[in-house]
Amino acid sequence: MPPLALRAWTVTTAAGAGRQALLDHLRDGRSALAPCDFLDVELDTWIGRVPGIETVRLPAGLSDYDCRNNRLAELALQQDGFPEAVAAAIRRHGAGRIGVVIGTSTSGILHTELAFRERDSDTGALPTPLHYATTHELSSAPRYLRDRLGLGGPMYAISTACSSSGKVFASAQRLIAAGLCDAVVVGGVDSLCLTTLYGFASLELTSPGPCRPGDVERDGISIGEGAGFALVEAVHGDEHDAFIRVMGVGESVDAHHMSSPHPEGAGAELAMRRALAAGDVTADSVDYVNLHGTASRVNDAAEDRALTAVFGPGQACSSTKGLTGHTLGAAGITGLAVGVLAIEHDFLPGTLNTRQLDPAFRADQLLENRPAPVRRVLANSFGFGGNNCSLLFGRAEDES
Repeated sequence: MPPLALRAWTVTTAAGAGRQALLDHLRDGRSALAPCDFLDVELDTWIGRVPGIETVRLPAGLSDYDCRNNRLAELALQQDGFPEAVAAAIRRHGAGRIGVVIGTSTSGILHTELAFRERDSDTGALPTPLHYATTHELSSAPRYLRDRLGLGGPMYAISTACSSSGKVFASAQRLIAAGLCDAVVVGGVDSLCLTTLYGFASLELTSPGPCRPGDVERDGISIGEGAGFALVEAVHGDEHDAFIRVMGVGESVDAHHMSSPHPEGAGAELAMRRALAAGDVTADSVDYVNLHGTASRVNDAAEDRALTAVFGPGQACSSTKGLTGHTLGAAGITGLAVGVLAIEHDFLPGTLNTRQLDPAFRADQLLENRPAPVRRVLANSFGFGGNNCSLLFGRAEDES
């Protein structure tokens, strides 16, 4: 598949709206996690909640899309000049030549969860109007972006749990290579909901404190929410091409277990090797790996084994979920955002909240920021069912 030019991008997490907010938290080593205060949820855990979603209003004519997930998408869309970049792409290519592929795991399910709380106790009837197709349904977010941005190309959602918004880049490559699109808006959005919070708690995967990726005493994940979007086009090799290129996407499905990875990280290893092969680069040319790094005991150990198998011991890496929480369907685009900031500002981000690394790990998992030139980054996002994705990206001049 051809490399992609990253024309524009934006990200919104618990750190705040826009990429500057994420950069500030990364540079300061400041976590955005806090004790769970979402609705009336009674769980002893910490979350990464995006401030300001409740006051977001969707544009006129799009009220049927109103739900927490699409409000989060709208908040992210308003940042970093992203709509203006898409408008410029429409002028270049035409609206019908720009596609939309968005990853999500639970979409706007909270909208339906709250509706069920208000159902008629006698008849079971739900409150009206309940716009299932434009809120709860998995295609809600990409449909919203298509209508919000005035696009007319192919549109669909990817829902492969936590790898969802990594895999959208592979879809964009295929749409462009097949001649169906000249540009694609990709990304992911996942917002807090009752299903996610109580579901992960029922699996005994949530930590009672801020998550500690890679820590010898790590005890679970911190659920977060987030949204990020990117505008990608084919690389033309001229002076107008973007500073950052997505050079390769590696995908795999090991199907070892419904919710646990292969203990040796077999699928994760395969995804990383495929990303390197797709980018035609060697492992020693990657300066930094943004780990999936959820702070689950099993997941972190499997990823370290896979990473060591591909890169050997000592590969510089970190998990940034101690800052944002695990953003689930938005994890892939969040990892890309962190990696692009590392490239643009020449530093390796540290792993927050982690006090003592697991002595069994062989990778060089950073606990503090480290200044360093960064040219190429690999970002991992691994989902339930062993659904894995690795993104390789870097400076345009270093592609060959």
